[in-house]
Amino acid sequence: MYVGFFIYVFQFYFYDLMYGLMYKLIVMSRRDNMGLTFTKLFSRLFSKKEMRILMVGLDAAGKTTILYKLKLGEIVTTIPTIGFNVETVEYKNISFTVWDVGGQDKIRPLWRHYFQNTQGLIFVVDSNDRDRVVEARDELHRMLNEDELRDAVLLVFANKQDLPNAMNAAEITDKLGLHSLRQRHWYIQSTCATTGEGLYEGLDWLSSNIAKLSCSTDLKYMIIWDFGGFYGYS
Repeated sequence: MYVGFFIYVFQFYFYDLMYGLMYKLIVMSRRDNMGLTFTKLFSRLFSKKEMRILMVGLDAAGKTTILYKLKLGEIVTTIPTIGFNVETVEYKNISFTVWDVGGQDKIRPLWRHYFQNTQGLIFVVDSNDRDRVVEARDELHRMLNEDELRDAVLLVFANKQDLPNAMNAAEITDKLGLHSLRQRHWYIQSTCATTGEGLYEGLDWLSSNIAKLSCSTDLKYMIIWDFGGFYGYS
């Protein structure tokens, strides 16, 4: 009974606050070109989302197979990626621009050229490759120390789970040192690129967490605007 009452009170004050904010935005939109700001703010909150995703990992981890399984829904014949592949993947009213960058050791220094404006990082691990999991860990942590990726959420695809000797998600979590990432939103998803198992579950987590971070930033601007006398938005 009391829980229902508190939920009702919360909803009442929340909607009252939102209507008050909307009214203030409309009034202020008549001043100093603020109409453009109003449109921009609400289009960011309610329009179709676009997200920039960088997918990396060691060579032969299955990155390109994952990309085209998501894009085309089928398996394509791949060769080692020299450079990058980029595709737009549409999923649940979200447009993912996915950059698949080659993972061979000689071209890994080029990864940094794709970091700018990245919102989500997909790190693909060959779960069957026990000999190189330490190498994968070192490359992952080296990337996450880059300033341009400080706000990017991390999704780890523990790929090739169909193979009999594959490490499970818990073991890979330990091997990659994921629990040491204190200031990072991260998640590990078991996947099989050839069947598509786990891929969309990973995208669900990725899109949800990027959207939460984006939405919290937008609402922060709105609250500052309402209570702090802030009359600009960028």
